[in-house]
Amino acid sequence: MKKHCSFRQCFFLCLFMKWRKLNSILHRDLGYFFTGVILIYAISGLAINHLRDWNPNYSVETKTIKFVFPDDKLITEDLVKSELAKSGLAEEFKKYYFPHEGQMKIFIKDGTIKINLKTGKGFMEKLTRRPLLAEMNYLHYNPNIWWTIYSDIFAVALIIIAITGLIVLKGKKGFKRYGIWLFLGGFLVPVVILILFYY
Repeated sequence: MKKHCSFRQCFFLCLFMKWRKLNSILHRDLGYFFTGVILIYAISGLAINHLRDWNPNYSVETKTIKFVFPDDKLITEDLVKSELAKSGLAEEFKKYYFPHEGQMKIFIKDGTIKINLKTGKGFMEKLTRRPLLAEMNYLHYNPNIWWTIYSDIFAVALIIIAITGLIVLKGKKGFKRYGIWLFLGGFLVPVVILILFYY
C-alpha cells in the first residue's frame, strides 16, 4: 500500500527541493560572475607573497653599452644625448651628473646608466612594467573607494560561494559524509600556523 505524504510534509519537501535548486543556481552564477576577480586576487596574491624575492610590478632590464666621452669637463647635455641616440635612448634622457671623478650617471625614463669615463663602459638598469600583473597588483591594494565597494561585494559573494559550495552535492560525496573531512583539514591548516607562529 502506497504511503502518501501529508500536505505539510509535501510543502517542506517542495520547499527543500526549491531551496537546493536556488543554492545550486547561486553557487553557479556567482562563480561565473566573479571568476575574473578571483583570478586577479589569486594571481596578484601569489606575486605579492614573494616581495622579498622579486619586484612583482617591474622587471629589471640590464645592459652594457659602450660610450665615447671626452674629459668630464667637456661633456655637455647635447653630447650626452648624441651618445644616447646611438643606442636609441636620446628621447628617454632626463638628466646627468658626476657622482665621482671619472664616473657619470645618466637618468633616463624608468632607469639609470652608470658610465666609467675612462673605459667608456656603461651599465644600464631599466625598469619595465610587467604587463597585466602590474595592473592586477594595483587592484589588489584597493586603490579607490569604487574598488573598495566592489571588493566588499566580492567578499560577501565569496562567503556565499563557499557556503553554497558545501551543500551543492548530496549522497556519498556530499558534505556530511565526505566533504566534512576535507573542510576540517583545510580549516586546520591556518589554525596550526596561528598556534605555531602567532600565539
